[in-house]
Formats: sequence, structure tokens, C-alpha cells
Amino acid sequence: MRLLTPLIDGHRRPRGPYTVAAALLRHLVPQALERDGDLVAAHDIEIRAAAPELAPLVPVRRTTIDAGLSEDERILVPAPRRTLRLANGLAEFFMVAVRPGQAIAVCNGAEADPTDTELLDVMMRRIPPDLLTIMRYSGGPDPPPDTRSADELWALVDRCMRDGFLHAAVELGERGMARTEPGGQQWWRFAQRTATALGGLGRTDDARAIWDQVRAASQDPAMHAASAYGTAMLDARHPDPAHRDLGRARRWINEAIAISTLLPEPLDRAFKLGFDLNGLALIELRHGRPGAALSLVESAVELARELRERHPLHRMVLLANRAQLLAALGHVKEAMEDYAAAIALDPAFPDYYLERGNLLFKLGRHEEALADFERAMRAGPPLPEAYYNRAELHTVRGDTDGALADLGRVIELDPSYLDAYINRAGLLAAVGRDEEALADVVAGLVLEPGNPHLLTVLGQLETAAGRLAAAGEALDRAVEGAPGLAAAWGNRGVLRYAAGDLEGAVEDLSRAIELRPEPDLYTNRAVALRALGRAAEADADERRADRLS
Repeated sequence: MRLLTPLIDGHRRPRGPYTVAAALLRHLVPQALERDGDLVAAHDIEIRAAAPELAPLVPVRRTTIDAGLSEDERILVPAPRRTLRLANGLAEFFMVAVRPGQAIAVCNGAEADPTDTELLDVMMRRIPPDLLTIMRYSGGPDPPPDTRSADELWALVDRCMRDGFLHAAVELGERGMARTEPGGQQWWRFAQRTATALGGLGRTDDARAIWDQVRAASQDPAMHAASAYGTAMLDARHPDPAHRDLGRARRWINEAIAISTLLPEPLDRAFKLGFDLNGLALIELRHGRPGAALSLVESAVELARELRERHPLHRMVLLANRAQLLAALGHVKEAMEDYAAAIALDPAFPDYYLERGNLLFKLGRHEEALADFERAMRAGPPLPEAYYNRAELHTVRGDTDGALADLGRVIELDPSYLDAYINRAGLLAAVGRDEEALADVVAGLVLEPGNPHLLTVLGQLETAAGRLAAAGEALDRAVEGAPGLAAAWGNRGVLRYAAGDLEGAVEDLSRAIELRPEPDLYTNRAVALRALGRAAEADADERRADRLS
């Protein structure tokens, strides 16, 4: 074993995100280009994001339109999970680019940026140690204090927001705010990015405090409008519905709209007002009023026409949002047209391929859905959701092997993807691979103890193994936790039949049929009814099962 590079100092202060990744890439990319330029090109997004200084060497195959847009037009902030996609892509590049039997040593690991911490975790999980041994140390030399100017910090913050390095954006943004005059334009740029990054990380109280600072430091109408919008979205976009205060969100977004309406410059007014109306549409949707939301988005789309060629990302988002609402209201043709228009604005953006693919899947247009899921896979670094969606498509089409392969890929990319464990456990149990199914159930229950879907599969497995008491405990918990889950009732009906409780079996299977009539449920109830001597009812259930098969 020999070191691939000299000792890597992982401290985030001098460089920021992907300090470790960049050190590895500076060593490996030139070698890889000599051996296989296609390997580098296949990971162009990941390499350029982690080591922008290598961009002149990297053939560009995939690029989104924001690369050529001005700062005020780059409105999309990548989700925090994007760094996991980058980490998986980088790990897959390293697996091919590294020669077997090498090692890396990283010091100051405790001070590494979260991007590097995540990358090292992914590498240690996915790269066999006989290929690359990874040694991490907490200690190391402390770098000198950060003396970078506000302009230098801004260039870093702008990069972090563009690539989704939200933790670094917060740390550097707060440093930039401290080095600029509160209320000034440069301070505002730092404040806006910092609050947005905090919101993206779920640190809503800290984000709200930044927006309050803006209101206290400035009398600029545009700053107040943007702060009101940002504050509203902290509630409207909160991932936990229990923590959303939609009334407060509405009050803040109305303030944003009132201010934006008065902005003097026509193009700024059209852009910012359309942005705010789109935000109010989200609040209406959260209230369960998709029709009202659609009207607001259509108004924003009309305002965007005034922008002509400016703000293409804004137009793309509005078109995709309108497509979602049109689809929800049953206007499928119009939704498809809007998705096509949104995708045409940036064909390298994967999200809307997924959304359109999901709609096509629901419509039974499986080949078109498959094409969209695979376009999403090709558009950027590894995307677990695209493989998950394709697995669902394979399942519906009866391709169990294909579904299992895709679900395995999802879990390889993201071991915290609970739904992948649920679906794979169910498929494995259905084909008799009970030990593997049980392993997925156990792994999933670590992520979410008491998950009713996993408990349902557990009950099925325990019933098959003859451990009826354990099966009963699992299925009772599943029914209690999700009384609308037909599979839980159906599996408990099978258990009760196995335990000799025929009346209980019929009762549970009847409840399952009420929730989701399926052939297997009618067949199982027919067996229980016949055992009770209720032959006519059993015959009727068998006929129903035949009709549904």
C-alpha cells in the first residue's frame, strides 16, 4: 500500500468546500485524461463543482443554462441532497481512476467542510479498501486566520450557492456580513444568500433572524420585498406540516406583493412580482386550493412575458409549477405542453424529467415515462429518485429483477432512502427471498422504528416462518399505525387463518378488500369462508378474483 498523494490537510478554512476532493482530483484528472478522456467527461459536473480550477481541462458534456446567466438570474438553489449526488459521482470516478493498493491520509478531518465529510463517508462505504484505503485524522496544523476581503468572500459564497454548498455559504456569508456595512448593497448580497442557505438547511429560526436584520438595517423597498418573501417561504416550504404557519406566511407574502407592485423599474417589478405571486400560489396549494394557486401562477407567467429573454430560469420554474397544477386538476394535455416548454429552456435540468415521467407513469404511458426517468439519470450526477421511479415502473410491468436492481442502486447511493427498503423488502418477500427481505426490514426499521409498511412485511415473513406470535405483534402495530393500509389487514387476515381464527381472518380480509379490492385478497377470503362452511360466499369471492385477475 502506498499513498496516492502527500498528506491532505482537510481543514475547510483556506479553501472551503471539497478541499479533500480537489486535492485528489488535481492528482488524478491529468492522469485520467491521458488514459481515458471519456471517464473525465462522464464526470464533468462533479469534477468542475469540486475543483473549479480544473475546468479548463475537463470536456463539458452536461451543463445547465445557469452557467451563462448573470448573478440576479441564477434563482435556483440546489437542495442539500445535491452534495450526496456529487459525492457518489466523485466516488465512482475515483473507483475507476485509482490504481489498486493505494491509500490517502487526511488530517484535520474534524475541521473539514461537510462536503468533504460526506464524500469521505461515501468513499469509505463504496470503495473497497483493497482499492483505496482511507485514513482520517482529527488533528493537524491550524491554518492562519481568514483575512480575505469581502470581494474574495463574495466569490466563494456565489460559488457555494450555485453548487449547493449550503453549510459553507452560511459560514462564509456570515463572515462577509461582518466585514461589510449593514444595509449596504454588498452586505445585502451576503445577507440574502446566508438567509436562503439557512432556510435550505432547515435552520429556520436563524434564517428568520437574518431577514429581521435586513428589515432593521435597510429602507430599500427591494430588500424589504425580498425579505418578506424569504420570511414567508420559511413557513410555506417547511418540510414538516406541523411547523408551517400558513397564516403568517400569507401575511408576509402579501407584504412582499404590496412592495413589489410599487417598484419603479418595469422589468424589476415584473420579475419580483411574478416571484411573489408564485410564492402565494404555494401557500394556496398548501391550503388545498389548487385552482387559486393555478390562477396566481398564470398571472406570474403573464408577467414573465414582459421579461422577454431575461430570467429564463424564472420562466422555467413557473411553467413547471403550472404543469404540476394543471396535472393535479386533470388538464393533462396542457400540463404536458408546459413540461415540454420548461424542459426546452434547460434540457440538462433533471427535475422536470422526473415530474413529467411520474405523470406519464400514472397515465399508463410506460415507455415515455421510462424515457424521461432515464433522461434524468443522464442529466447529472447519480440521482437516487430516478432509479427509485424506474424501479416502480419495472414492478408494475412485472420485471422483478429490474426493480430489485434499481432499488439496490438507490440504497447504494443513499442508504437512508427508506422507501427503497420498503419496496425491496416487499419484492424480496414476494419471490421467497425471505432472509434478504428480513435484512431490509431490519435496516428500514433502524431508520424509522414502527414504520407500518415494514411491520407489514415483517408480519408476512414471521407468518411464513411459523412465528405466529411475533407476526401478530408486528401486524397489530402496523394496523394501529396505519389503519388505511390494506396490506396490513390482508396479511393479518392470513396470519389469523394460519392461527385457526377463521372469523378473524374473514373480518381482516374484508377490511382489506374495502380499502383495496385485489384478486389475492378475494382468493384468501374465499379460502377462509370455505373453511367456515360458507361455500356460496366463497364461490362469489373466487369469481371476483377471476374477474380482477
